[in-house]
Amino acid sequence: MRRPSTSVGWRVAKRGLATLAGLWFLSLVLVLLWQGRDTRAHVSAIVVLGAAQYDGRPSPVLKSRVDHAIGLWQRGFAPVLVFTGGRAPGDTTSEAAVARRYAMSNGVPDSIIVVEGASRSTSEALRRVAGFLGDGRRDVILVSDPFHMLRLAIQARRHGLRPRTSPTNTSPISANRVEFWRYAFRESWKAPAALLFEFPDRR
Repeated sequence: MRRPSTSVGWRVAKRGLATLAGLWFLSLVLVLLWQGRDTRAHVSAIVVLGAAQYDGRPSPVLKSRVDHAIGLWQRGFAPVLVFTGGRAPGDTTSEAAVARRYAMSNGVPDSIIVVEGASRSTSEALRRVAGFLGDGRRDVILVSDPFHMLRLAIQARRHGLRPRTSPTNTSPISANRVEFWRYAFRESWKAPAALLFEFPDRR
């Protein structure tokens, strides 16, 4: 016969695991719901989160983000485009610099572009953006892949921004179901972690 203390301990452990599983599932549902939210409005700046670049050429993921941001700018949602993203080890240029060149090659004047090319994480990028936008320009549209939207909004508010989200609808990640679920599951623990802590995520 099991001792009462063992039985009680096992019931507490099971309830704890069930609670954690429930919280994780809720987080996953919120990630999936948030990825479809496009709350674009007229703001001070459109902020594009960085993605990979290959020897000065934007990856398909980065292209989709910049294309979406250009469309928002062309429709007058903001007078400024902010490109973020630093250099990975071995890179000769930053993600933000590549995004800037790509945008200019598609008709965006350099005078409306701001480059944040030092960050290596989402949190760091948003902290730097908040710093140079200043107190009077806290309202922004955040552009990234759909899976990223919930965590982006959480981290932007942590740094004092007033975020609206506008996910790209041409993301190659979203088009690949395996990649889609891989990133969604990853965000299901990153988003609540971002709510509780500031940590050096790698996007």
